[in-house]
Amino acid sequence: MKYVQIIFSPTGGTEKVAKALTRDWPAVETVDLTDPELDGAKLALEPEDVALIAMPSFGGLAPKLALDRLGELRGNGARCVIAAVYGNRAYEDTLVQMEDAAEKCGFQVIAAVSAVAEHSIMHQYAAGRPDGADRDQLALFAGQIQEKLRSGEVKKPAIPGDRPYKKAGGSGLVPKAGDNCVGCGLCARRCPAQAIDPQSPKTTDGSKCISCMRCVCLCPQHARKVNSVMVSAAALAIKKACSVRKDNELFI
Repeated sequence: MKYVQIIFSPTGGTEKVAKALTRDWPAVETVDLTDPELDGAKLALEPEDVALIAMPSFGGLAPKLALDRLGELRGNGARCVIAAVYGNRAYEDTLVQMEDAAEKCGFQVIAAVSAVAEHSIMHQYAAGRPDGADRDQLALFAGQIQEKLRSGEVKKPAIPGDRPYKKAGGSGLVPKAGDNCVGCGLCARRCPAQAIDPQSPKTTDGSKCISCMRCVCLCPQHARKVNSVMVSAAALAIKKACSVRKDNELFI
């Protein structure tokens, strides 16, 4: 038996949640769905294996790029837990999308988690989360999931969300490089969508960019930013929905 965490975490929030849920799993292997070089066809699990599949929620949906890369994997009946991580607004249809995608590539979904992490664009929302209280709650969830795994129970829980899924929103916020960009190319090498030209890192292909904000997060010169006026408008639009602290949820 092996334990695998399959993660799409451009800015680290989803990874923190995944680590909290798998901290007591033995010898966890990690599959990074943000890696453009990932050859998912080489990863084949067995029925006795256990996987955690964790993704962020972008506008209430799972990132298409993450779902596409997940679809290259072969679950072969392995049991899995799915986790949707969102910035305290709403995860809407993210979990059911992940459920459908996981089952399509051969996983048995035995539990689902919604968890809150700091918003990747509007950092004032869910700032510092997952925090200590979140980690305690996620540890409690992990214990309940382990109990189900030990029991051998594989019944799928009722997972919230709608089918058909909500429509995806319009074009997102595309980060731009400022004058202090030194052309190191780190953003291009680490971009999950390969939207930044390695030969000209100041050039971003808006049709490929998924607004994941990894380039903004990791730039050592803090040279990449999104339009502040558009961010302020977006923050105002979701202020009411984000004003109350959302709890993490377990569906088991």
